[in-house]
Amino acid sequence: MSEVAVRCANVHKRFEEGDLSVSVLRDVSLEVKSGARIAIIGTSGSGKSTLLQILGGLDTPSAGEVCVAGKDLVTLSEVERSHLRNKELGFIYQFHHLLAEFSAVENVAMPLVIGGMKPAEAERRATELLIRVGLQSRLAHKPGELSGGERQRAAIARAVVTRPGCLLADEPTGNLDRRVADEVFAMLLEINAESKTALVVVTHDVQLAHRMERVYELVDGGLQLHTQ
Repeated sequence: MSEVAVRCANVHKRFEEGDLSVSVLRDVSLEVKSGARIAIIGTSGSGKSTLLQILGGLDTPSAGEVCVAGKDLVTLSEVERSHLRNKELGFIYQFHHLLAEFSAVENVAMPLVIGGMKPAEAERRATELLIRVGLQSRLAHKPGELSGGERQRAAIARAVVTRPGCLLADEPTGNLDRRVADEVFAMLLEINAESKTALVVVTHDVQLAHRMERVYELVDGGLQLHTQ
């Protein structure tokens, strides 16, 4: 695992349509070391999710450099980026994005199967993780048969099953009530502490954000260290 899990330098992002040009990110630089816990806050529309997508190679910057595990995403082909994402990054969203027709075990095993692991071994590892997150009685259940908190626990298991260097979470508790949100967030912090997987969380919840080691705020497209 690289000492620096994710890094971006002098990133700019503009959205252009016809004569209209909107600058969302301006000269953003951030380094996330292995095992770090970082929160990014900001008002709605400030570019938090855009920055997270750029860090994860799901979007490309208009200018600047983005590196994951020491590799510059901008210079990689789409196939190479996809392989690197599968191996080095885990993604968690406000809405779980589990596939409705598959069981919890099948959903969690899928990234491993896509990465080339034999299905039986992938399901064994997925089962271990689902037990770890308290879903031992829900292994064969499909997403529609799970509660909101259970679906998010399954989504976390899916995100960490490949043992990535960094977890990127976009409002991971935004769709949950406070009690369940606290439980899910505590689980993310526990996984971070145990596995040394870096954790980058985009959230509007300042209370949760301040449970992280460092909090950054996006203001007018720029990223700055947030102080209480």
